[in-house]
Amino acid sequence: MSDGLDILIIDDERDVCDVLSDNIRKFYTWGEIITFTDVDKAIEYCLNREGSIMLFILDVFVGKSNGFSFLDAIADKYPNANSDTIMITGSANDDVVDMCVASGVNHLLEKPVKPYALQLAVRSIVSKYLKFAKLLLTNTDFAETIGRF
Repeated sequence: MSDGLDILIIDDERDVCDVLSDNIRKFYTWGEIITFTDVDKAIEYCLNREGSIMLFILDVFVGKSNGFSFLDAIADKYPNANSDTIMITGSANDDVVDMCVASGVNHLLEKPVKPYALQLAVRSIVSKYLKFAKLLLTNTDFAETIGRF
């Protein structure tokens, strides 16, 4: 495990995982990029991993499963997973959008994923952690308050 904010990608097509991870490596330096084509192996990885913060890029439909089931399976260990997720799909429709809204997923991209759309979605999620870290470092009173929790 790295000391940064890792990104986990799940898609049942290995080529999609490779393209997404290659695109992300061009701009992302805050953590490792881990890919899976099997939801069950990804769940096992997440539940056995140290830490409870990670960014997720999930295919809506992965084999016989889906990205929303994955989020449900890791919810206890990763309470922010839904808001830290970018869903991707071959064809967005009202049902997919409704599932994203209902589950608290705020980012949805259609395949083929455009590199700049992916970059902005990743940076949107990462920025909340960077801003929070900066606040902890610059505001000692706030950091002490958080430390009591």
